[in-house]
Amino acid sequence: MDKGTLMSQEAAEQGGGGSFSSLRAYGRALSQTPRRLARRACAATSPEEEMSRVRARSGASMARALRWPDLVGLGLGGMVGAGVFVTTGRATRLYAGPGVIVSYAIAGLCALLSAFCYTEFAVDMPVAGGAFSYLRVTFGEFAAFLTGANLIMEYVFSNAAVARSFTAYMGTAVGVDSPSKWRIAVPGLPKGFNEVDLVAVGVILLISVCICYSTKESSMVNMVLTAVHVAFILFIIVMGFWRGDVRNLTHPADPAHPGGFFPNGVGGVFSGAAMVYLSYIGYDAVSTMAEEVERPARDIPIGVSGSVVIVTVLYCLMAASMSMLLPYDAVRENQILPGYNLFIYRKIILRIL
Repeated sequence: MDKGTLMSQEAAEQGGGGSFSSLRAYGRALSQTPRRLARRACAATSPEEEMSRVRARSGASMARALRWPDLVGLGLGGMVGAGVFVTTGRATRLYAGPGVIVSYAIAGLCALLSAFCYTEFAVDMPVAGGAFSYLRVTFGEFAAFLTGANLIMEYVFSNAAVARSFTAYMGTAVGVDSPSKWRIAVPGLPKGFNEVDLVAVGVILLISVCICYSTKESSMVNMVLTAVHVAFILFIIVMGFWRGDVRNLTHPADPAHPGGFFPNGVGGVFSGAAMVYLSYIGYDAVSTMAEEVERPARDIPIGVSGSVVIVTVLYCLMAASMSMLLPYDAVRENQILPGYNLFIYRKIILRIL
């Protein structure tokens, strides 16, 4: 049953008026809620209806100003960030060891397969609805609602985590070991959830203003920041392969610890892959820009899939360089987040000198 038929039936059930037209109409609509909810839960829209509905909610037609380089930059900017700097040390020390290289490859393959799905839908339905619209067409309202809620929660939590890690990194870089010194404690809240990070809030507000100002200008800012990130990762890769020791890939610092490329076996590699998958979150956001892409059939596949492939190669090379610079068992618990990566960077500088 399509959306138009459902809306007609619901209007008839309400006596031709809205649910809030009168107290009696509201009571009648309230009593019909379970039946209407069950009927709409699996009701799917057609692609044409979904496209017209999303475009109507978007308002005026969006300017098709983005091309595949912009999409690749948006994909790289969405993925390359605190994720790889936060998860690499933990996955290496606790799970995969030097096999974290394979963990990144596995996670990248999973992300690429998912990216193919996003690409297929985005080309057929070049609107800003993203995964919510795709699921409403295929599985119905309820699945789309759950997915939309999960996506909002995912981005809220991941943005908060990245912003808070920015405070931790900046504090470590300037010699402030405890980031809590830059946070305001709120009495009465549970411990661990009672600190307001003003630096993180400021970072989120600044980025939000840049994004809301203009899509094209925010894309340019994103590409500049992404270029800085990629240049930094390339620096780590070059120094790791130049100054690193290949023996660190198979020999731990302490002979008592398991050796080999897979010290914790295949299970450790897959556990590491599950952890480092956080580093790939963000490629799905490219599909939501489909309504602003100049040539969706050409640009979206290149933008989504190309960004995942590039990021996977960079992550695998970065994991290899870090593993060669430091044996996996030499990472101490207090260096996992975020000190592990800063320790690696200091080690590179010392080796250069």
